[in-house]
Amino acid sequence: MKEKRFEKAEFAAWLGIGGNLLLAAMKGIVGYFANSKALIADALHSASDVAGSFAVLIGLRVSQTPPDKDHPYGHGKAENIAAIIVSVLLFLVGVEVGISSIQSFFSEISPKVPKAMAIYAVIVSIIVKEAMFQYKYRLGKKINSQAIIANAWEHRSDVLSSFAALIGIIGAIIGGKYGIYWLVYADPLAGAVVSLLIMKTAYDIGKESMSNTMDRVLQDEEAKKLILEVEKVMGVLHVDELFAREHGHYLIVDVKIGVNPKMTVEQGHQIGKEVKRKLIKKFSNVKDVFVHINPYHSKYPYHQSSDKPKVLQ
Repeated sequence: MKEKRFEKAEFAAWLGIGGNLLLAAMKGIVGYFANSKALIADALHSASDVAGSFAVLIGLRVSQTPPDKDHPYGHGKAENIAAIIVSVLLFLVGVEVGISSIQSFFSEISPKVPKAMAIYAVIVSIIVKEAMFQYKYRLGKKINSQAIIANAWEHRSDVLSSFAALIGIIGAIIGGKYGIYWLVYADPLAGAVVSLLIMKTAYDIGKESMSNTMDRVLQDEEAKKLILEVEKVMGVLHVDELFAREHGHYLIVDVKIGVNPKMTVEQGHQIGKEVKRKLIKKFSNVKDVFVHINPYHSKYPYHQSSDKPKVLQ
């Protein structure tokens, strides 16, 4: 199951690298022959996305590295780090698009009008990029990979920049046909709006990835599923405390359970092993479970305030 997850994620990363290279080459060549600066700039944007896809690929491979002495919980957070890198790259792209758009307002209007073939190239790019976004976003959600989700939003940013380029190209063609050359400013205006959207997306991705990197735990509603499963284990009289830390695409669970205080250490140990076995078997995203055994008693501090298990946050 875990191997299939990695294979799917790695395929998505390579798809992004290959797709971006092909689109960058296509838009660059067509942009040159169609005399479209907007399309050439869009080609550079697609080329820059290759770096993000490589960051995701490296993050995915590092996350597969087995636990070692220095990293006993594994390397799952490598995916979160890759997502942060992608968010930074995405933010820089947004800044670059914004600066370029603002500078265009003060540039001299070019008398050369782009050719219609540029429109077709942009439309193809938008369709391909949106398809890549939908595929990666859904895959990222399915396999719980922040890196793949971040990479998906990179493709969506390319869709937005291509849309801005499309507006600019159409504006320039119409302006050239009817002698309304100021219409070329439709491109930088759309680009300025797109740059804000790209930076907002980058901020949201970075914020989410940073939160996951800082050992965020599952919320009560999500943790409740784990608690209910622990309560089913024979010998568990009470779940005193439980929190599940997000460690990249998997969870590390810490749980404290109350058992009969008169049972032997061996018996308590066996109950703890069963709790761990059951959680790992039931939930595919649970990689490891640490169980602490408490003697159950009505006067035990955990039971004075509430009969419900406590979920740390």
